[in-house]
Amino acid sequence: MPQLDFSIFPSQFFWLAVSFFLMLFIFSRFIIPKTGEMINLRKAKIDEYLEKASALKVKVEKTLDKYNQALKKATDEANASLRETQQEMAEMVERRQSELAAELKHQIEESEAKINAGKEKALKRLEPAVEELAQEILKKLDFKNIKAAEVARAVEKVKEN
Repeated sequence: MPQLDFSIFPSQFFWLAVSFFLMLFIFSRFIIPKTGEMINLRKAKIDEYLEKASALKVKVEKTLDKYNQALKKATDEANASLRETQQEMAEMVERRQSELAAELKHQIEESEAKINAGKEKALKRLEPAVEELAQEILKKLDFKNIKAAEVARAVEKVKEN
């Protein structure tokens, strides 16, 4: 193996050192400064983007606050409108119920009056028939000496009770 040959060691060491220092010189003069410059540019860009992001974040937070305030205001207005509408509806329902109750009361009174009038009319028409029926029953029971006026008074007493 030629790498282990001690006679060419100094030559290999010389070229190793020359190559190393040449590469070191090239890297330190040309490549490392450009890389550092690129890193600095990237860092500046990143800082710029971070500043823009923080400015946008502040703007978004302000916009979000305005939105939340507008939403709260709209919700409060909607709730107030809802309460007002509910109150109006309750008043309207109460007013309508009282109107209906009054109307029903009036109809009930009219109906009761009609029923009572019909009842009185029917009773007046039935009175002669009842008197006649009572006289017939009394005749069949052999009470022949009872007068029609007495039967009429008895029917009148029963009617009053």
